[in-house]
Amino acid sequence: MNGIPRLLTAAFLAGGSALPALAATPDDALVMAWNIDAISTFDPAQVGEVVTNELLQNTCDALVSFKPEAEAEVIPALAESWTVSEDGKTITFNLHQDAVFPSGNPVTAEDFVWSLKRAISLGYGNAAALTDYGFSVDNMDERITAPDDYTLVLKFGDVYPSSLLMQAIAANRVSIALDKELIMQNEQDGDFGNAYLKDKTACAGPYHLASWNQGQGVLLEANDNYYGEKPGLSRVMIRHVAETGTQRLMVEKGDVDIARDLTPEDLRELEAMDGIHVTSALKPQLIFWTFNTADEIFSHQKVRLAMKYLIDYDALGDTVMQYLGKPWNSFAQSGAFGALPEDEARPFHLDLDKAKELITEAGYPDGFEATILVGSLPWSAPLGQHVQQNAAQIGVELNIEQMANAQFFARVRGREYQSGIKAWQTGVPDAHGNASRLVMNPDNSFEAQLTQYPAWRASYQDPEYNAIVEAAAVETDPEKRKAMYADLQKRWMETGEMAIMFQTYFVAAARDTLKNWTWNGFQVYYDMASK
Repeated sequence: MNGIPRLLTAAFLAGGSALPALAATPDDALVMAWNIDAISTFDPAQVGEVVTNELLQNTCDALVSFKPEAEAEVIPALAESWTVSEDGKTITFNLHQDAVFPSGNPVTAEDFVWSLKRAISLGYGNAAALTDYGFSVDNMDERITAPDDYTLVLKFGDVYPSSLLMQAIAANRVSIALDKELIMQNEQDGDFGNAYLKDKTACAGPYHLASWNQGQGVLLEANDNYYGEKPGLSRVMIRHVAETGTQRLMVEKGDVDIARDLTPEDLRELEAMDGIHVTSALKPQLIFWTFNTADEIFSHQKVRLAMKYLIDYDALGDTVMQYLGKPWNSFAQSGAFGALPEDEARPFHLDLDKAKELITEAGYPDGFEATILVGSLPWSAPLGQHVQQNAAQIGVELNIEQMANAQFFARVRGREYQSGIKAWQTGVPDAHGNASRLVMNPDNSFEAQLTQYPAWRASYQDPEYNAIVEAAAVETDPEKRKAMYADLQKRWMETGEMAIMFQTYFVAAARDTLKNWTWNGFQVYYDMASK
């Protein structure tokens, strides 16, 4: 088959839960079932959801990319090469000279300069990927420059480990080159094209966003003028399917090539079927129960600590989270530079007597009532029900309020909650990635709107911890950095604003006809898939 019939594409994105039986998916398309209701924008300066970040990684190249087979390493993308100055304060990127945007405009260093400054100027949560390392509206003109069309220079005020900078900035979505000319033609009231990018991409990558119908699906089409190796499949068709049972049926019947949100039971049974296999990769995503410390009840450190003893991590790992994740309590994910060994990263276990003792010491001998918000992912409600049942045994009444992911994220980002069970995924294989978001909170004021800081969302700030995070980021002695992170992890697990439960796996059930599905903890490579 040389192409996907337009009628099929239209039917795919038309909506409704009943997708016509395809018998087999098209030979030149990757067809996926996935819960993508969290998508709200495609602006790299604003995107915070794992789903949309994955889509951007396949439509918008950054300066560098994570190496598929070795995620701690970066490889060239729009930057062919780079050099670090002797003093460690300047990185110079040499760009591809034959890269063009889908519009036909050339990708230049000026597009990168504009895109980076744009992220800082807009001030959305992703600006922190730059402001964390000293960039600001006041100094960006001096520190982000393009001496010629294909050279980008970033200057830093402090010396950071160069590997951290490449992972945290050069591979981050803020280092995506946006098509300045096209976007500024569509600017509205000084928004730098933010409204235009709500449902569009304007960048250079193996695919481009052909269409997004909210609550229905996403269609990506290969870029004919892509500077890199052409994708193995010409289109990616992602159908929004919230129900795990429907996803299972679709992959079982061959209506999709791969299903992304399945329960442990689904995965066990599908793995035993002919023609289907289960694929997984440990990723840097943590599932946690977060507590809004502005709430009177959860402002008490001993209450928050008590909640961590209401969780039977091992039992959940063998049931609700089988295939999906492994028990983990530390902010530094397994595999990250500076992470604790597993026996030290898991100090908590189910202990109802300990939990009761702690809430009594906090002033709640008779318990209390609170609400847990949960989203629509398969594990959300079961985890909420688990802690609800255990909490009842110590006199704590937890009410569960479930909603679509987009609504859930809006509530949490607006600090409109008491507690919630959610996930967060860092973008770097380094303890700093999560320390700088789950531990650090530079400005706890509501006006700061640091929505990409889970610590800010929880109204949690510890000035001493902030100072440690900042000091560790500029420590160039690897052993000293590890020691600083080890101490911080142990202290924060006792005092922090969340009960981390699991580190998750990418896991999916795929048809055997889908070849070369490639992923690691930091990236999914649609362009490498084939049939």
